[in-house]
Amino acid sequence: MDSHIVPISVLDLVPIVEGGTATMAFRNSIELAQHAERLGYLRFWVAEHHSMPGIASAATSVVIGRLAAGTSTIRVGAGGIMLPNHAPLAVAEQFSTLEAMFPGRIDLGLGRAPGSDRATAHALRRSLDGDDFPQLLQELEYFLNDEVPNQRVRAVPSGGANVPIWLLGSSGFSAQLAARLGVPFSFAAHFSPENLDAALALYRDNFRPSKGLSKPHVMVALNVFAAETDAEAERLSTSHQQSFINLVRGTPSRIQPPVDNMDAIWTPSEKALVQERLAGSVVGGPEKVKEELRSFLGRTEADELIVHAMIHDHRARLRSYEIVSETLRTETAAAKP
Repeated sequence: MDSHIVPISVLDLVPIVEGGTATMAFRNSIELAQHAERLGYLRFWVAEHHSMPGIASAATSVVIGRLAAGTSTIRVGAGGIMLPNHAPLAVAEQFSTLEAMFPGRIDLGLGRAPGSDRATAHALRRSLDGDDFPQLLQELEYFLNDEVPNQRVRAVPSGGANVPIWLLGSSGFSAQLAARLGVPFSFAAHFSPENLDAALALYRDNFRPSKGLSKPHVMVALNVFAAETDAEAERLSTSHQQSFINLVRGTPSRIQPPVDNMDAIWTPSEKALVQERLAGSVVGGPEKVKEELRSFLGRTEADELIVHAMIHDHRARLRSYEIVSETLRTETAAAKP
């Protein structure tokens, strides 16, 4: 697929940087959403994570409401809500409320991972026995759909909320479920690149058309660190690498400033793990980013791309998304007769 016809979106974790505050993180994310809107990005999604000092998007639906209020045209949504952490009725109420406030602009991406460790999952009152995600999803759809005659329990403000549901995944489970239900699928290649090709094949090969979707629709999440030079982009990406290492060590932290030499921080085994898990990342100056995105989109034939950039410096983060937009706009211009 030619990259010039692929919509691009933002995946934001509302990062709290070392030396910063949650208030600053929210202000920066609102500015990033407004920036993305001006640049023509299609969606701005935030993700549910818990007990992580560097991520401020735990109360995901609350954050979505603030971001939607600070913008006017860009779609805002969850990438995603971890459905087993919640009562489906509560999720239906939250997102039908958001849709009533911001009609036609709200997306609901759903995942089944805890978005946390086991202790935090227990604190959320989450059951860790078995996998009831399909049943929870069915219940959520029941509350979001048109009201059933004599329905005693209903989502208010309204049934029949027009909230598109996406399934998110990093393996084959959600790919197969999304195919069976005929809903769009978003794959987390930003931390699970090794499973990307197999999951997309499962989804496309097993897709069943539904009332809402007649053919498969894939969005892929990808880390992209763009700067004026390849070297500067590599340096910016070390903040993400440090966050990953701290998570692996069981000591999650705020987003650290970039460093010139990661070898002073990670062990050889940690380096190998990071390189494996973040292998799909695109890191470079404008020309390198353009070539790698073109190659990636050509290989995966993704219908959409959602870009994640955990960058410590807010201005550098804004510029990274600007460069991505510029490179794809250049592709558009080159493709015109």
